[in-house]
Amino acid sequence: MASVSITSLRKFYGTHSVLHGVDVEIADGEFVILVGPSGCGKSTLLRMIAGLETISGGTLMIDDRIVNNVAAKERDIAMVFQTYALYPHMSVAENMGFSLKLAKCPKTEIDERVRQAADILALTALLERKPAQLSGGQRQRVAMGRAMVRNPKVFLFDEPLSNLDAKLRVQMRTEIKELHRRLGSTIVYVTHDQIEAMTMADRIVVMQGGYAQQIGRPLDIYDAPANTFVATFIGSPAMNLITGKIEYTDASGRLLCADGASISLDDPAIAAFAGETVTLGVRPEHLQLCAPGDLNAFTAEVTAVEPTGAETFVVMKHGGQEVTAVLRDRLAVEPGAHLELSIAKGKLHFFDAKTGLRLAP
Repeated sequence: MASVSITSLRKFYGTHSVLHGVDVEIADGEFVILVGPSGCGKSTLLRMIAGLETISGGTLMIDDRIVNNVAAKERDIAMVFQTYALYPHMSVAENMGFSLKLAKCPKTEIDERVRQAADILALTALLERKPAQLSGGQRQRVAMGRAMVRNPKVFLFDEPLSNLDAKLRVQMRTEIKELHRRLGSTIVYVTHDQIEAMTMADRIVVMQGGYAQQIGRPLDIYDAPANTFVATFIGSPAMNLITGKIEYTDASGRLLCADGASISLDDPAIAAFAGETVTLGVRPEHLQLCAPGDLNAFTAEVTAVEPTGAETFVVMKHGGQEVTAVLRDRLAVEPGAHLELSIAKGKLHFFDAKTGLRLAP
């Protein structure tokens, strides 16, 4: 396996800049996921690592070797694409071993590597089948096996689960994570699905607008997002953001919204923002029905109720801004009703109202 070092990496198409100096250090054996919305630059970055896109600026290293101008076939990487790209006239075994055949490896070695990969991926009983005889999940495992037999330094995955149905996506997430544990391989994985990123990665690179907005372990990013983009992109439902002016007197405070609605606040951190307009961030699961004596309280008007079984999503308006709560209770409320809510202690996030940057830990 290998480490990957990305330093000030830039990409231009003519005069149009796509990546604006990305820095990421990926350790040997680490599972790193590049996540972000369409157009953020994550797939372009992956293709630059693969050698499928030229590098406009910066340095890309695999282990201690600069590979900026090294051809893709000489980088010792293997890529699993969104499309399976299997040869329909070949069997599973032939598809998996085809790259080794092109490299003129001995047949005995090809058969052994294919057998080992098939054992790991539970494909042994399917080796003689053609792709048309396989399910979507089985085809994806064949594509993964085709990469595995090469014993590459780095595995690259480009949205490999996006063509699968929801249940199969969950199953394949588990299988890919287990594969990483067994192989100890270095994996760089691209997805737009933040649930995939949260559940699979050792570390996440959250991208937007050609920049790495935040890099860190999944729960560290979830608990302390660097800005409002990360706060709303990581987490489902998204973090609630409510903008208002902090009023703080005599060790008590409130967030005063534009229409006069307010949220009482009981947190020492707000003293530093007295008189300032800030954006308050609250995770939906940190909102709860208000009980007597609860602090950080406010009233909101219900606009929609979405029962999921184990939880109830309640969408509301407060101060002209949308707020979502995830409650364990099965509420019998209708749109137009008003709920008294409180924010769990120690769960407030503060962001600069203009820049969106985090203001408090």
